[in-house]
Amino acid sequence: MPLDQHDVEAEEKNMTFLEHIEELRWHIIRSLIAVIVASIVAMVNYRFVFDEIIFGITKESFPLYRWFCTLSDWIYGDNRICLDVVQIDTQNLDVSGQFLYLMIIGFTAGVILAAPFILYEFWRFFRPALKPAERKYTTGIVLVTSMLFFIGVLFGYMILSPLCINFFTHFSLTDHITNNFTLQSYISFVSTLTLSSGIVFELPLLIYILAKLGLVTAEFLKKYRRHAVVIILIVASIITPPDVMSQILLTIPIYFLYEIGIFIALRIQRQQAKKQKI
Repeated sequence: MPLDQHDVEAEEKNMTFLEHIEELRWHIIRSLIAVIVASIVAMVNYRFVFDEIIFGITKESFPLYRWFCTLSDWIYGDNRICLDVVQIDTQNLDVSGQFLYLMIIGFTAGVILAAPFILYEFWRFFRPALKPAERKYTTGIVLVTSMLFFIGVLFGYMILSPLCINFFTHFSLTDHITNNFTLQSYISFVSTLTLSSGIVFELPLLIYILAKLGLVTAEFLKKYRRHAVVIILIVASIITPPDVMSQILLTIPIYFLYEIGIFIALRIQRQQAKKQKI
């Protein structure tokens, strides 16, 4: 007779330490398979990935350039705040450089595309340890976490990357120096900035976990709001180049996410207070 969901979860809770390790191993294996499959898809379509995504920032049709020109025309009736299209011809200085970065970008794309499945696998591993009420509140955590990550990735790629590349391309100490980036430098910069934004946008989830564990409260977050702004500015300055506009553009959404975190912490406190009264 097949076990129902309750029996399966009870059996998982009673597993030994080694059985838990074996279970975790299979979750990791399935996650790696998802990353490999997604990476292969990206590498097979390498022309599109590199021409339209990695170097899409250098094209006049890139959305951010069109947005700025539309805004400029709407406000001033001319193109005074239009961004100059970045013209970049990168150099490959290593014999195997192009093939190596095909692997790196393929793997990076695989991790990004497989992120929801990876999060789902780890949620499945921790789910049996949760109480019924906790399972109810964490049902949509994979969806929310994935959405925050993808929004952060899109923000890093669509907004921060072109602004930062634009800044560094036109920044010059003297006319005797020409900005001619290497393939390694360009790809590392764009991919790091994009992934960092995706991770930073998980701030509400971090606050949710800390609030659940009782390590932070809404009052604590409100009290140290000014300190948080300073930390956010430092993080923004580390991720972005020394360009005030880029730093402000990253600081605003992170601070907005911090305020959402305060609301989340307050809601958790109210839920916990109701449980104590019952």
